[in-house]
Amino acid sequence: VQLQAFGGGLVQAGGSLRLSCAASGGTFSSYRMGWYRQAPGKQRELVAAISSGGSTNYADSVKGRFTISRDNAKNTVYLQMNSLKSEDTAVYYCNAYIRSMDSWGKGTQVTVSS
Repeated sequence: VQLQAFGGGLVQAGGSLRLSCAASGGTFSSYRMGWYRQAPGKQRELVAAISSGGSTNYADSVKGRFTISRDNAKNTVYLQMNSLKSEDTAVYYCNAYIRSMDSWGKGTQVTVSS
């Protein structure tokens, strides 16, 4: 599956952004979809994930601020990010997972200015 992420940018602290990730070439509805991020000098970390059945899980640092959702008809997963903080600054990556196989999209930069 090929993944393409959109929606990154520069936003002030307290603001919002919505990331989108469009998938092609696979059975989107069967994949667990996730958003990961990597800040400079840090390891890539899971931000949020949504299963094929719609169950979600979030990193503690984003609970209550970020919401992951998916639209299987559009082969797209979203990450709504509210109340952004400077520590949310990172490159955000879309991930598709099924049967021990990971696919990654190119990242999109999110920069939060304080």
